[in-house]
Amino acid sequence: MKLIHKFLNLVLPPITILAICFMLPFLSIFRFVNCILGYLFPENLNGKVVLITGASSSIGEHLAYEYAKKGAYLGLVARREDTLREVADKAAQLGSPNVLVIRADVSNVDQCKQFIDVVVNHFGRLDHLVCNAGIGVYCTLEDASNVTNFVTVMDVNFWGSIHPTYFAIPYLKRSRGKIVVNVSVGGWLIQPRGSVYCASKAALIQFYENLRGELAPKVSITIVSPGFVESELSRGKLFTNRGEVEVDPVIRNMVRGIPFESTGECAKAIVAVASRGDKYITEPWWYNVFYPLKVLCPEVLEWSCRSLNSFMPKTS
Repeated sequence: MKLIHKFLNLVLPPITILAICFMLPFLSIFRFVNCILGYLFPENLNGKVVLITGASSSIGEHLAYEYAKKGAYLGLVARREDTLREVADKAAQLGSPNVLVIRADVSNVDQCKQFIDVVVNHFGRLDHLVCNAGIGVYCTLEDASNVTNFVTVMDVNFWGSIHPTYFAIPYLKRSRGKIVVNVSVGGWLIQPRGSVYCASKAALIQFYENLRGELAPKVSITIVSPGFVESELSRGKLFTNRGEVEVDPVIRNMVRGIPFESTGECAKAIVAVASRGDKYITEPWWYNVFYPLKVLCPEVLEWSCRSLNSFMPKTS
């Protein structure tokens, strides 16, 4: 067995490099053609049924507006029903023929099954599942008052997408639909005091990249990585080290002056990419420059993160 591993260590690297050099031109042409076709012939969303979780505010709210402008039927899910109804009213004014409001908690598996069933029973089908619900965390592991508090973060950020996806798959296969999942750049880029939050988002990336292989070609998946985008997180609403969701004035004051992209522009880009069937989108685009840095010079990002940690104030 040891000899086999030594052999593979010697043989696989050069074979892989040669294979990449051989396939790269063909893959580049294939991607270019697909990109052009996507721009020229995007999916017509008029009359499609779209379910959006976390739709009462921020990116989820504006995704509802963008889909509404395209004439899609909407199922909007969130815990705050009053706010959700305001979003539904505006979406109807913007062009959605029918908007269904569902109060639910995505961390509850039974409620996830229920809202999938409610949408399908009401509209008769499901074309896009947009898994957008999530909570932010700005806390080092050792600052947590109780490490088990972080279970809530995984329940919302990870299982809050997996649960509805599981129940939606049969209907999405039937319609050859799409899954759009919001993972944040934190899923692949380290962030100061973001160990638990980034882990929850990284888990989503791995899950949906594997799921893409299981469901293709009947269901396509778009993985969304927003960076500095206006949201409740950017206004300081976070999951605190005490295990509660509240507005942290320290974070709210700290992020002032950061050039956040508008939520509307981000949502517009996400819907456009989903309509084209792209696999990934990072918004704003400039965050993409960090990916090769992460692969080639991880020490630079680690040093930057450590330096920021050293002078950032602790949250409440």
